Amino acid sequence: MRFLFFSTFLSFSCFSVADSLDNANEQVDFDLFVKGYKNTMVSKLRKKGIPGAALSVVKVDAGEFAYGYGKTKRISGKPITTSTRFRLASVSKTFAGSLAAKLASEGQLKLDDTVTKYLPDFHFHSRDKKLRVSHLLSHSSGLVPNAYDNLIESRMPYDKIKNKLAEVEPICSPGRCYGYQNVMFSLIGDVIEKSTQMDYSTWVNEFLFKPLNMKNASLGIQAMMQDDNYAHPHVRARKRWYTTKIKPNYYKVGPAAGVNASADDMVQWLKAQLGQYPSVLSKESLALQSTPQIKTKKELRRRVWRKNLNQAHYGLGWRIYDYKGEKIYYHSGWVQGYRADVLVIPRLELGFSLMINAEAGILNELTTDFLDLTLKQYNKKRA
Repeated sequence: MRFLFFSTFLSFSCFSVADSLDNANEQVDFDLFVKGYKNTMVSKLRKKGIPGAALSVVKVDAGEFAYGYGKTKRISGKPITTSTRFRLASVSKTFAGSLAAKLASEGQLKLDDTVTKYLPDFHFHSRDKKLRVSHLLSHSSGLVPNAYDNLIESRMPYDKIKNKLAEVEPICSPGRCYGYQNVMFSLIGDVIEKSTQMDYSTWVNEFLFKPLNMKNASLGIQAMMQDDNYAHPHVRARKRWYTTKIKPNYYKVGPAAGVNASADDMVQWLKAQLGQYPSVLSKESLALQSTPQIKTKKELRRRVWRKNLNQAHYGLGWRIYDYKGEKIYYHSGWVQGYRADVLVIPRLELGFSLMINAEAGILNELTTDFLDLTLKQYNKKRA
């Protein structure tokens, strides 16, 4: 009996030591991999003269990494740290999609319900009864792409813009075709408020940012500029980057483009997307948001990825791709003076986010670099 106990204990101890060594090796590999990528990223950012950037990488059971590069302004700016705020632009849609999936999984709203059930005064041409909540979040309402984005750019308030959606002739029935939206997408905020009797910003702040410890994350321009710890926008002119003022326009459509966050915040967001905060985003809600809703065939012709992209869909606030046979969740953001990317590889339990305070195509290259290097690194280890 003693011998059996000792043998079992010894075997268990050996496995524990082996597991510990494996974890330690994986952490070392992760650190070396991320630092190698960071060095390449910094070199490319410097070559392009990009004022500032914020990088976040997470791998479950291996580690997390946040890094701030450059300055908040090209001239006389403060050093960017991991707590410096950036605009996420359309990466904000991932927060709306995750929140809606969370509420749906908790029974607080139904994605298959018609929009008019929650917004009876909303009129959408003759197809009101066919327009469902899921269509808002998946850009499958049937409207021509970017309907009334021109009015977002104007001084017209959101409440007036959304009422004009009734004037737009749909190009297909809801659920039949894909057309990227900002105004129509942001109706999810109105739906959430009506279904829960709590406004969208309160939900995001109290039920996403706070429990995820996203200390610097916020919604809106006032929160973005509450102090000087934010990255200023930059535009290109005469072969130079110029600091410009933050344009408030797209903050009008908060669910579509209103979130601000730092590198530290995005580490927490990636961890939530990887199932590390089930009390905030459950397995059910994560599965719900990543279920394909509509094909996005145009994405297959995306210049940077088209050689490697096999399938492209949109879920709830997230793009869903088959990239070199790997399922990934992705979204990009672009608003005057800022670019942002977020990427999740569920099989590898790995997430990536990169934000820059300049409108530069280098972001596409850097995200692709990371994705290709990651698949090469971890698929090689698996083989």
